[in-house]
Amino acid sequence: MTSTTIRVVRQPWGLLARFLGITALTVALTLLIFVWIMQPPWIEFQGMTLFLSATAVISLLLSFGAYQLGWLQRSPSLKWTLLSGYALSSLLTFVNVWVTARLMFINYHDLMLATILLVFAAGIAMALGYFLATAVSDSLRALRDGAIAIADGRLQTRVQITGRDEIAQLAHTFNEMAAQLEEAAHRQQEAEQMRRDLIAWAGHDLRTPLASVRAMVEALADGVVEDPATAERYLRTAQREIGALAVLIDDLFELAQLDAGGLKLDRQPNSLADLISDTIESFSALAQEKGIQLGGWVEPGIDPVMMDARQIGRVLNNLVGNALRHTLAGGAVQIEADMVAAAVQVRVRDTGEGIPPEDLPRVFEQFYRSEKSRSRATGGAGLGLAIAKAIIEAHGGRIWAESKMGQGATFVFMLPITRSKTRTNPLLR
Repeated sequence: MTSTTIRVVRQPWGLLARFLGITALTVALTLLIFVWIMQPPWIEFQGMTLFLSATAVISLLLSFGAYQLGWLQRSPSLKWTLLSGYALSSLLTFVNVWVTARLMFINYHDLMLATILLVFAAGIAMALGYFLATAVSDSLRALRDGAIAIADGRLQTRVQITGRDEIAQLAHTFNEMAAQLEEAAHRQQEAEQMRRDLIAWAGHDLRTPLASVRAMVEALADGVVEDPATAERYLRTAQREIGALAVLIDDLFELAQLDAGGLKLDRQPNSLADLISDTIESFSALAQEKGIQLGGWVEPGIDPVMMDARQIGRVLNNLVGNALRHTLAGGAVQIEADMVAAAVQVRVRDTGEGIPPEDLPRVFEQFYRSEKSRSRATGGAGLGLAIAKAIIEAHGGRIWAESKMGQGATFVFMLPITRSKTRTNPLLR
């Protein structure tokens, strides 16, 4: 990622043009008022015009030179920069008025009185300017301290500045940036912790069956097991463990693809009803073996649905397999699908033991386990629900779980649908 540097853009000629325009307007307005009120003779009008023009040119040259040469950036603080501007303005005002009074006043007493009043006015202006400059610099100092705190890693820092001016807007933007940085750092910490957990849990889930398979194979190879029935049981157990390892490795590979955004979906108009029917058929033998009633229901007219049939089939397999693992004999697992607004909603219900409330927000995390859900004792590696969530979100949908302890669990996902006037699938039983 390349860095972006935003520099201060100077516009000397545009600024000069604007300053000339304002100065010319000020001189013209002043001369107009001078003529209207004083009705001076032509020679006094010429003198006043020459004097005002000369003062304006000097002010223009000083201001433009300070801007162009960067003198303002050499000031130790903004407060002193503003005070310098106030001082220069007061000085120019004093010179203009005093020289004009000197040229026009005959009474020496009146001239001294005007001088004293000008000095007083300049002092008051400087005092007022000092307070205004301090208010601005205090706000900027608070922003500077906040930026230093953020740079030191204290991302919870916020700057409190009231008002509606540009500095208050800058503080608001600064706080938004700090909040985003804090959230990003929190997500990074969670991702790092998840990565460590993934390595630890994957190592455990790989090492445990490998150790079991190794022990059984060594026992068979060394002739420790002589009973044919025991040897056959060892082989079946090893075969089951190797199958579980293959599934775990496939899940890890697919999860890596999903995390890297490498999963390419082949979304086509497909029959969700057929997909649910195929899922029920594939798990019917296992459900019958465990004594669990497995069935489904699909709202008529739901098809076709724009989806990757293979990936959504995997989601259904993960959810139904998870439900069967946590449902006791005599229970039931039901798949239901209907239309909700502009989406199709699929629910997989079971009558198992349920999921504890504290585990519900985390059941879709990679390798997350609780005492009563997703453990190796029940055959789950803790990746199926994480993969299901990634696939559903890749389709632009969402997935969640609902459960009450002792009343089973319901996993629900929603997908955008493409409505069709043709009913392509019957109601599932």
